[in-house]
Amino acid sequence: MDRFFNMDNKFFAFMGKVADLIIVNLLCLACCIPIVTAGASITALYYVTMKMVRNEESYIVKSFFKSFKENFKQATIIHLIMLATGLILFLDLTIVRNATGGMYRVLFCIFVAFALLYAMLLLYIYPVLAKFYNTIRNTFTNSFLMAIRHLPFTILMLAFWIIPVLILFIPDVRIQSTLIMLFFMFGFSSIAYGQSFFFRKIFDHYIPKEAEEEPAPEESLPDSGDTV
Repeated sequence: MDRFFNMDNKFFAFMGKVADLIIVNLLCLACCIPIVTAGASITALYYVTMKMVRNEESYIVKSFFKSFKENFKQATIIHLIMLATGLILFLDLTIVRNATGGMYRVLFCIFVAFALLYAMLLLYIYPVLAKFYNTIRNTFTNSFLMAIRHLPFTILMLAFWIIPVLILFIPDVRIQSTLIMLFFMFGFSSIAYGQSFFFRKIFDHYIPKEAEEEPAPEESLPDSGDTV
């Protein structure tokens, strides 16, 4: 019985992790409400989850707003660029899909390919921004190169986003509503947390070994790296 109530018990450790995911998920959603701040919010989400997978962070709220503040300018610019690009791609796909003719079918395939590349870039760009200090241009470049270089991991991480889509096809409305509620409670952070295990393996290739062997305190050494 004493072992059950021990705070180091695996059950309590698991519940503590779930509580952290709920907190960071709700923080991310709340900070995404002004659409312009969504980039900084998503960056902060990955900043926290990537520290969680390394067991480096216990102050979830503090870390979230630390990243939110430090990356706000770059994240906002990147977000606006990605948002505008996504809207253009969506409009192009909608127009071409509803058109008839062989040329439009070719254009549709081209735009689908661009949409896939866009999704790969979108997957990496906020985690890269959260992990590395760099210019906006290099953040875009490095994110795209990482997505291509680590294509198997990229495909696996993209597959994570099939989960919320599958929820929409559940025929039972009550089950569907419950799952949607749970997803909005900790679904986004859970996906980010799962993806962060892959990002940890990927990003370790771009962090100097000296920094891994002799880490400095977080206050004096930012969690950053060089360009790819």
